[in-house]
Amino acid sequence: MAYSLDKIDLQLLEILQKDSNQTTKRIAEQLGMTTSPVFERIKKLEKEGYIKKYVAVLDNKKIGLKLTVFIGIALQGHTRSYLEKFVKEINNFPEIVECHRVSGNFDYLLKLVVEDIEAYETFIISKLTLLPYLGNVQSLITLSTGKETNEIDLSRI
Repeated sequence: MAYSLDKIDLQLLEILQKDSNQTTKRIAEQLGMTTSPVFERIKKLEKEGYIKKYVAVLDNKKIGLKLTVFIGIALQGHTRSYLEKFVKEINNFPEIVECHRVSGNFDYLLKLVVEDIEAYETFIISKLTLLPYLGNVQSLITLSTGKETNEIDLSRI
């Protein structure tokens, strides 16, 4: 039987989304609980896959990655083989930080983060266009970002 989230689990996930670097003691204080049950809940949420991993969210611009590009990809074929090969190849490109299978005019939407327009051009010429099963490729260069978050509003659940 699948694990079912309760109100405390949802509150705990909200807290962890905002700052997963807090001590268990600090999280327990926010929930009005003791540390042991909070620790056990966190371990259960990790084991059940609700928490996939903990990360530090970096400022791309501060580390020199100033250009974000979204690339729509339509493949020449739609067999399982084409799809699997494409995803396998894309996972070899560290510049690609997200790859989504989508509906509509494209098969995939990629998010690319690079230093500048020259690095983008180099990526397109030396990596992406070398994939033999590409059909249509359309790039959208980000001018500015109005919202960017990994937090999910759990009050909707």
